[in-house]
Formats: sequence, C-alpha cells, structure tokens
Amino acid sequence: MVYITRKERFNAAHKLYRAEWSEQKNLEIFGKCSNPNWHGHNYELFVTVKGEPAADTGFVIDLKFLSQLIKEKVIDKLDHKNINMDVDFMKDKMASTEVLAVAIWEQIAGPIQSQGCALHSVKLFETENNFVEYFG
Repeated sequence: MVYITRKERFNAAHKLYRAEWSEQKNLEIFGKCSNPNWHGHNYELFVTVKGEPAADTGFVIDLKFLSQLIKEKVIDKLDHKNINMDVDFMKDKMASTEVLAVAIWEQIAGPIQSQGCALHSVKLFETENNFVEYFG
C-alpha cells in the first residue's frame, strides 16, 4: 500500500456559535472564536490517498486529477469565503475545524474512490498549533 498526499491552502472566515444560546454563553463556551464580527484563518489542507501504484503509470492517483478535484469541490468553495454563510456543504453545520474536515472528506471521497484508490485522511491545519485529522 502506498500513500500519497496533496497539500492545498485556503483562507476563510468563520465563527463558532449556537444561535439558540446567548452571546454570553457562546463566549463562555467558544471564547474569542465566537466574535460576532467573525475571525479568519490561513488553513492548510493535506489530502492523503492510498492504493497500489498502477502498472502502466506507477501512480496511485493522477495528481492532476486530485489537484483539480480538491480545487473544484473544496478550495473554490472555501477560499476567501465565510464558512458559516457562503459554503454550500457547511450549511446548518457548526463551523469548527473538526466538522469542516469531515465535510471536506464527504466532498471528495467518492470521486477519489472512482479512480481505483481510497481516501486515507484529511488533515486540516487551522493554525500552526491546531489541526484535525479525519480518517473516515
């Protein structure tokens, strides 16, 4: 089994909050991440695919295909957007990094599988100190 990873970047704003909670409770639970005026991150996304290299190309997956897929299904929808308000696949979801990583997985797992390999993980860095890794 061979694992290959594609790294991408995007910038996006969000806030963590529950509309049914008071501003004070949101602040207690989510801290400054509940800022009513949003806040942003420079995210780094690592998509790892696993499989056996094809006999004819030596590829687990064509990286041009993977790059285009991530750009179309993820980056174009998230980059310089408000995750809470602008991103179709995050509608009615908490905009935490954990939930975002799962939602990214859901956007790309099927098309990757159609290439004869499997999505192994989605690793999403929100800051240099905080990241999530999701394995499906």
